[in-house]
Amino acid sequence: MRVLLAEDDELLGSGLKAGLQQQGFQIDWVRDGVAAERELLTGAYQASVLDLGLPRQDGMACLAAVRRQKITTPVLVLTARDGVPDRIAGLDAGADDYLVKPVDLMELAARLRALVRRAHGVAEPTLDVGALRLDPASRQVWLGDRLVELSLREYEVLHIFMLHAGRVLTRAQIEQHLYQWGTEVSSNTVEVHIYNLRKKLRADVIETLRGVGYMLPQQIRPDARSPAPGAA
Repeated sequence: MRVLLAEDDELLGSGLKAGLQQQGFQIDWVRDGVAAERELLTGAYQASVLDLGLPRQDGMACLAAVRRQKITTPVLVLTARDGVPDRIAGLDAGADDYLVKPVDLMELAARLRALVRRAHGVAEPTLDVGALRLDPASRQVWLGDRLVELSLREYEVLHIFMLHAGRVLTRAQIEQHLYQWGTEVSSNTVEVHIYNLRKKLRADVIETLRGVGYMLPQQIRPDARSPAPGAA
């Protein structure tokens, strides 16, 4: 899950980046409001953590500019401004959540996961596509009642597909969601992860549309060896 962090305090920013990466997020970190607006306008992020007291452009102005451009990326405001009027102003300006510093990293990670779920119309804590289930909190995956062991990258690729079930994703779109700045990506990296997912799940879980991209069907049938969750 790729997240934009906009924070000008070097010590806090480095701590947030390291902590969120340990929670499985891919973090791009900017230190001013102009850079934050530029990055959010790309639409490359699944969520953003935005400080309000940023140099060059205040976080509130950045948020307003992004929302005027119809960018719907979930934004969590993280700020020292703890007054009720500040919170109201931030939420009314288009923020999806508001936290006051200092923040607990586990809570921040949980709120980001919740924002991403809601942005994709998912109310439940797990993602369910037919018999396939993914738990973002524990980073575990089941096909029916079979627990499937995945590497971190395989899990991230599957997470992206499940958030966009029924939609075709190009290799470029998958890479955009997966990799933060400065990451060197081999030309066949995505194909390798998809190959491994098919081996560990089932060959028909991810479909190839030649010349276009890949798709996770909106209904995944139960494993022949395992009943679907909740089945008798």
